[in-house]
Amino acid sequence: MNNRIDAHQHFWKFDPVRDSWIDHTMQKIQRDFLPEDLLWLLTENNFEGCVAVQASQSEEETNFLIDLAKNNNFIKGIVGWVDLCDKNIAERLGHFSSQEKIKGFRHVVQGEPDDFMFREDFRNGIAALKQYNYTYDILIFHRQLPAALNLVKSFPNQAFVIDHIAKPDIKSGDIISWKKDIEEIAKYENVSCKISGMVTEANWNLWKAGDLKPCLDVVFENFSADKLMFGSDWPVCNVAADYATVVKTLEDYISHFSIEDQNKIWYQNAKSFYKL
Repeated sequence: MNNRIDAHQHFWKFDPVRDSWIDHTMQKIQRDFLPEDLLWLLTENNFEGCVAVQASQSEEETNFLIDLAKNNNFIKGIVGWVDLCDKNIAERLGHFSSQEKIKGFRHVVQGEPDDFMFREDFRNGIAALKQYNYTYDILIFHRQLPAALNLVKSFPNQAFVIDHIAKPDIKSGDIISWKKDIEEIAKYENVSCKISGMVTEANWNLWKAGDLKPCLDVVFENFSADKLMFGSDWPVCNVAADYATVVKTLEDYISHFSIEDQNKIWYQNAKSFYKL
């Protein structure tokens, strides 16, 4: 199956100040990660391309990704950053609208107070996305799911995708409230979900596929193969698993699915969600 899209990965030139979230426990990723570091991994694992997602909060980051995409055709789409709370948001989105590789935007809401998604200026920014058919990636911790639910209900015509299945506590195995909230948010037609970032929510050194299964069961039961897409979360995944292992974990889980459903998860859903 060559037609695969990695719907979630990152590039950066490592900057210890800007990238302070990459702390001493993450030494494996305290370095540059650029397209030439990813291309061979994609090829080796039968991916034809990827969606590059912002890792830092600046328009400089968005421009960095635009430049990489211009020189690397396998970068099929970009989820950039723009200040959604800026009163001139319409003008900023208009500025980026000439860049056809930009498919949507993301804000690191997991680093914000839990009521951030209720802010009027943020919601004004979300409302502005529709004019350009931009998507929005929801990056949150599981405790922020109720706020995300309110957001997606408030904007029924906006396409949303939940990153990293909303970061359940895989390490402790306590997923009861996460499960309840996922069951609720998955009911909304405008919400998709990325099967990504799971290994880093598990025990980095000791996790096994069985630890991820209860969470995979929940997202597949609720979102179905129609609204799920694969993302490696490379290079962040490297702290817990290499690229091939992340891919194989999902391959094994969906191996008994129909070819049609497998194709949706690996390729079709990302392609249609991001209009690649």
